[in-house]
Amino acid sequence: MGMADQLTRAAGNGDVTVVARLLAAGAEVDAPSRAGRTALDLAVHAGHPDTVRVLLAAGADPGQQAGEYGESTPLCLAAMHGHTAVARVLLDAGAPTGAQGRLGHVPLVLAATAVEPGHTQTVDLLLRHGADINGVMKDKTPLEWAAAFGQVEMVQHLLARGATPTAKALNEVRDGVKRSPKAARKYALIVEALHAAGLQG
Repeated sequence: MGMADQLTRAAGNGDVTVVARLLAAGAEVDAPSRAGRTALDLAVHAGHPDTVRVLLAAGADPGQQAGEYGESTPLCLAAMHGHTAVARVLLDAGAPTGAQGRLGHVPLVLAATAVEPGHTQTVDLLLRHGADINGVMKDKTPLEWAAAFGQVEMVQHLLARGATPTAKALNEVRDGVKRSPKAARKYALIVEALHAAGLQG
């Protein structure tokens, strides 16, 4: 097994000692494994903040392509999986918070909507590091995405953090009710939250 494969395997397992030893022995920090993924990519995906810290200190690029198909970035992966401690390490290393990767993903949107009810701690971390709460991914803000998915708690959380209630969010709710009539109660709670936040209509 080559050094790159050893490094990526150790990183994915969170084995900081082996990662440090391999780097000291000359392993290239961002060299991909035979499967095409780097040590940072796999350490982030698995949620190992200490390993991520060691790799970044050795020069790993926090903005590199990541994901099974190179479709994402380390911060997007951390946001999607709610790995808040990993996201903090990446942000401290200068990872950007805006649209990124070849698909233009926005970490805040992923943190808010990848799962129900959303990763609120990761959302708050991103906001503290300057993420735009009204930033757009595929023509929707995090609030509008959360409204579309019927995520009551996340909608309430984003509004409490200063997200702008929009007519588009209300339209997403109406479309959601049409798609999922059984979820009408959830969507009604989102409408209430939007109106309580000052939205007219």
